[in-house]
Amino acid sequence: MNFQWPNVQWVWPWAGAAGALLAAVVIAAVLWATRRRRPPRDGMPVFSLDDDLATEHASRLLRLWRALGRLALALLALAVALGAVLAARPATIDRDAERSNTRDIVLCLDVSGSTLPYDRQIIETYRDLIRNFQGERIGMSIFNSTSRTVFPLTDDYDLVSRQLAEAADALHGVESQDDIDKMSDSDYQKISDWLDGTQNRKNSTSLIGDGLVGCAAMLPGFSYGSAQSSRRDASIVLATDNVASGKPTYTLAQALDMASSTGITVDGLFAGPQQSRAEATTTAMRTQIESHGGMFLAGSSADDINELARQIDSRRYSENRSSALSAMIDAPGWWVLALAVVVMVWMAVAWRLRR
Repeated sequence: MNFQWPNVQWVWPWAGAAGALLAAVVIAAVLWATRRRRPPRDGMPVFSLDDDLATEHASRLLRLWRALGRLALALLALAVALGAVLAARPATIDRDAERSNTRDIVLCLDVSGSTLPYDRQIIETYRDLIRNFQGERIGMSIFNSTSRTVFPLTDDYDLVSRQLAEAADALHGVESQDDIDKMSDSDYQKISDWLDGTQNRKNSTSLIGDGLVGCAAMLPGFSYGSAQSSRRDASIVLATDNVASGKPTYTLAQALDMASSTGITVDGLFAGPQQSRAEATTTAMRTQIESHGGMFLAGSSADDINELARQIDSRRYSENRSSALSAMIDAPGWWVLALAVVVMVWMAVAWRLRR
């Protein structure tokens, strides 16, 4: 068990305690051995060094010598105590390393025709969401009839921000088919390039279950048709209107079951018009997401985003002692400096005593 101090943990506290006890024993023994003995009151007189050095100058030098001796002893004891502290191995927890090693988040976006006018708003929601995180690995996949990885899991937040900004820029002004028809060739090509790879199946669109499985496949530990649990905390933020067309390989319910069996939590964002929030497809999506332990958001207010970030953060796996130790870094810092200063002062005092 590690003894804890504010922002510090002692890996080997027993070593420090043993060192401190040894220092106390040595100091007590030295003080006992060097204690001044009083002459007996009766009997023959006993002469001491004080009697031989009774002159004023000699007495002053003797007092100085004794004071320096006591100071040297105190400094030596302090050096031993500081050595005991270092033997106990002061360490701190690298919180960023813990986070980066324990949690993955995939942004999973439906880019079918019915959701495309709302995808820019969803991307802005994603950008607001990741501002609440630090150290997590973030990935993004978009889907229609097939899926495409926009960027794999990474803790490079500059890359994540740049990719989301480029996506938001590509979707600027896409709110209806009329907007698409009125676009310049360059703007249309930009959107087409961004959507490339998401419509590879004919007569099918917005295959939500398949898209969710594709997003889950980006996470380590996910296995198709298997209940192999991931060792990492994993979340998917799925944005769709839950309106599918065509025959999917997996339904949304089946995809949620697969994700849940491997320890992946799926949260839902509704990507559609406000008047559709009460429709059966939206209600079914909410029910299925929440029944699998996820959170469903129909809006994108700051309070909603903050609550979703808190929900994701609260699901982090409990860390055992071995994982905590793996993130511990030795922090001798000021203790080493203090020991070096004490030893230098002790050496100066010892040199003065020899003179």
